[in-house]
Amino acid sequence: MAAGLREAADTVLNDAVTQSPGVPGVVAMATDRTGTLYAGAAGLRTLGEEAPMTPDTVMAIFSATKAITGTAVLQLVEEGRLDLDAPARAYVPAIGALQVLEGFGEDGTPRLRAPRRDVTTRMLLLHTAGLGYEVFNADYHRLARDHGQPSVTGATRASLNTPLLFDPGERWEYGSNIDWAGQVVEAIAGQRLGTVMRERIFSPLGMDSTAFALTPAMRARLARVHQRGEDGALAPLATFELPQEPEIHMGGHGLYATAEDYCRFIRMWLNDGAGEAGRLLRPETVAMAARNGLGTMRITGLPGIVPALSHDAEFFPGMPKSWGLTFMINEHDAPTGRAAGSLAWAGLANLYFWIDRRTGVGGFWGTQILPFVDPASVGGFLAFETAVYRSLQARRDA
Repeated sequence: MAAGLREAADTVLNDAVTQSPGVPGVVAMATDRTGTLYAGAAGLRTLGEEAPMTPDTVMAIFSATKAITGTAVLQLVEEGRLDLDAPARAYVPAIGALQVLEGFGEDGTPRLRAPRRDVTTRMLLLHTAGLGYEVFNADYHRLARDHGQPSVTGATRASLNTPLLFDPGERWEYGSNIDWAGQVVEAIAGQRLGTVMRERIFSPLGMDSTAFALTPAMRARLARVHQRGEDGALAPLATFELPQEPEIHMGGHGLYATAEDYCRFIRMWLNDGAGEAGRLLRPETVAMAARNGLGTMRITGLPGIVPALSHDAEFFPGMPKSWGLTFMINEHDAPTGRAAGSLAWAGLANLYFWIDRRTGVGGFWGTQILPFVDPASVGGFLAFETAVYRSLQARRDA
């Protein structure tokens, strides 16, 4: 299997870098329950510089942070310190002050009212609390443009104080929910989220290159985020960096990490919560988190409200998809080979991962490009995932 996968995956990565338009650099890894199946990289960390992309390259992983925050939440649930269905304001009173946005007056003033029910931590993990993102929601974009609502990338407390788009629990809307869930973790643990993650997740899994703030060793291996222009050309955003001394550790998007580290995290989920140095979650907790938590609701595509940051986004269009704690779940087998019931999500700078617990395989694809759903990157990711499953099938057929 190793030789066949190596050749096929290397071709995918090289094609992603050399095609036009291509990506500046990419790293991809696949793992089963026992160890790495493939680790490869191609291209450069930053256009105009000489450092090559490598499996230990450090990247801003944006919303791939969410699953790690969700794991920290689940650990507190197991310990009996957090009730997912209690009002989240019992832990973080500020969330109880959020009101529902009912529209805008003739003068553009937001019209707000009290919500009909409390936000719970389960709603936060499921993205049913009513919170959104400026990138994907026109009302939030209007609040930012016309009323000075700060961006969540600033990692400030003010950026979280956004109105709800609907009464909690009524539907699914992707947004800043997991940032608030991180605040719940901090309130219960009495520590900053990064400290909780380091002690309870990163250290046990050997994830020594994952953090909210870059260490000198991490910075030496950092890939820069690039912006693709309308003409397809890429330019590095030399000054862009997630805040290094943030007011809030943003559990929804704030981590830097490597593909190697993230695959250790994926492997823990493949092994029902067991890491190499001990158990992080119980098998029954993993099974609960991996189930559809939306009932009859389904997740929807994400409209690219800010074109510089995201195209319209939907994985496997036309396929029903639900949400667990805190992953997307594909309800049918995917054309790549991914089994129904698998867990997955992504990061804004075109990072993608999946966790197929039924087949026992998962993987990670990392680039640093805006806008999200860049065709060269997402196409490469799907080709890489397909190569992994074809290699598995070839081994079974041999």
